[in-house]
Amino acid sequence: MREHDDYALMPLLFGLTLVSGLADAVSFLTLGQVFVANMTGNVVLLGFAIGGAKNISIIGSVTAIAAFMLGGVVGGILSRRHGESGPHLLSVTTFFKIFLMLGAAALVWRFTTAGGIAYAIDAVLALSMGVQNAVVRTLGVPDITTTVITQTLTGIAMDSTPAGGNNIRLGRRVTSVVVMFAGALIGALLIFRAGVPAALIAAAVILAIVSAWAWRLRPRAAQPQP
Repeated sequence: MREHDDYALMPLLFGLTLVSGLADAVSFLTLGQVFVANMTGNVVLLGFAIGGAKNISIIGSVTAIAAFMLGGVVGGILSRRHGESGPHLLSVTTFFKIFLMLGAAALVWRFTTAGGIAYAIDAVLALSMGVQNAVVRTLGVPDITTTVITQTLTGIAMDSTPAGGNNIRLGRRVTSVVVMFAGALIGALLIFRAGVPAALIAAAVILAIVSAWAWRLRPRAAQPQP
């Protein structure tokens, strides 16, 4: 990716970060304390569960990790087939993710969020996040991973003025953290006040906006640079 493309892609990646917060809110709050975007959390939860912790599902964590990995494979395929430009790749990816979000919403609407259905919903959401993570990794925009913020927080601290740093890319780093928080907050509010399908539909709407925006950027990205 060229550096001047980064700034055009940043709002789109912040949209995906918002979706990650929404998706993790749904999975953790309603699907048995499982993360679908934050795989570090799942590995830790799996260790807790195997160690004897109650109310943490081994099957749920393993399902999410496996589905996320499968999503990474799909994301790799999409990156190699549609990676001629960042906007094009994001448009194709988010369009695919819309159907996964709506499929998860349909499962919740038709059935429930308990038992085997919960694992199926976890799998669909984790698959979506795995695709997203792989594609964002391909794009390589610094400090915006869209699914985790540990390294982002580390960067804010180590490059801060008290640490003798120059606050490099502070704006995008802080924005990533705030947007992730906002996604989790909005997800929780929608879940408790409007229901789980509302949160998933909201995620699908955000993805539709990102996809349309990315599609509009395609011709601009294809223009030769002076």
